[in-house]
Amino acid sequence: MSTDEETLARVALTWLAEPGTRSVHRLVDRLGPVSALDLLLDGGAPEETLRAAVAARTAAGDARAVAAEALARADRLGARIVVPGHDEWPVRVDDLRRLRLTGAFRRVDVETAPPLCFWVRGVWPLGEAFDRSVAVVGARAATGYGTHVATELGYGLADRDWTVVSGGAFGIDAAAHRGALNAGGVTVAVLACGVDRPYPMGNAALFDRIADTGLLVSEWMPGADPLRPRFLIRNRVIAAGTRGTVLVEAAARSGATQTTHRALALDRPGMVVPGPVTSAMSVGTHETLREYPNARLVTGIAHVLEEVGRIGELAPVPRGPQRPVDLLDDDARAVVEAMPRRGSVGVDALAARAGVPVRTALRKLSMLEEMTMVLRRDDGYALAPPPTRRTTAPRPTAPGGP
Repeated sequence: MSTDEETLARVALTWLAEPGTRSVHRLVDRLGPVSALDLLLDGGAPEETLRAAVAARTAAGDARAVAAEALARADRLGARIVVPGHDEWPVRVDDLRRLRLTGAFRRVDVETAPPLCFWVRGVWPLGEAFDRSVAVVGARAATGYGTHVATELGYGLADRDWTVVSGGAFGIDAAAHRGALNAGGVTVAVLACGVDRPYPMGNAALFDRIADTGLLVSEWMPGADPLRPRFLIRNRVIAAGTRGTVLVEAAARSGATQTTHRALALDRPGMVVPGPVTSAMSVGTHETLREYPNARLVTGIAHVLEEVGRIGELAPVPRGPQRPVDLLDDDARAVVEAMPRRGSVGVDALAARAGVPVRTALRKLSMLEEMTMVLRRDDGYALAPPPTRRTTAPRPTAPGGP
């Protein structure tokens, strides 16, 4: 059986039943794509809902003819098809075999099988692009705060040779893509329509830039419409294909939160950027942190890399600026804290205020004097004034010009 025949069958199967349909995936595993297609076209689907879907599609055309036309159209577009077993196949998406969502009852939450094929536009090998990748997702109606954070994350990841994966939508998705492009890095847009259908149209120029230097990817054949359920079907690929997912902003019940939930269910790092508690665009992010104990709060690129990077690639602990007093031991610090803010104090009184022996106070005062933190005066010791910043006065301008 030829590889071309198997590829054609996979395309036809994806047209007959929406991607992710588990019963179709099981048939392909058991029979192979060609025999699975023959079985469905002969009315032998194992489930009534699948038989009805196949009947509805076949009433509109011949599955193999539709698939052949799609392959020819992709060739004219300069797009290609990638199937399991191909060198470009992103093997991480095969983990969708084990994705089971708690309390799932909707089709998009139940039918989460791995893809049968991918349509790809762009120069990068698909598997290589996904191998070291992070998803950055969030609200379409993003705030200025969310757009800024997503752009910074996209830029920072790409600048460190990570692929930035998102869905090509307005808002957070577009900001993450643009950040990666501005860093000269690779970004992948996983679409819920054909790779020749720029959706939303307002991002058409962005999709052209991505196709030039990164990848446009879809499970749906060229020309396929961006139907609403397909966005949630698509999200499982973003979650499974990457090493982790960062949720920047999301309203309640946002599709972006579903991507994060799928990543967490697959034991991928699910990372959440906190937002203002007064913002409707942060309700979904905060609820994800509350509901999922394994979700991780992140505030920047260092935190993200700590979650997805190599062992030992830890984010630095945030610290304020170091002050001279931070270098002191407990007794020296007690002496400094006991010093009056104004005026001088004798050694005996200072030792009593600091709760240390006089000998210890004298020893610490000598050290503090060397550090120019205290001054010795005739009547005792005083705190040294803080250093003043020197300012350079502007040089006078010579008459007649500079």
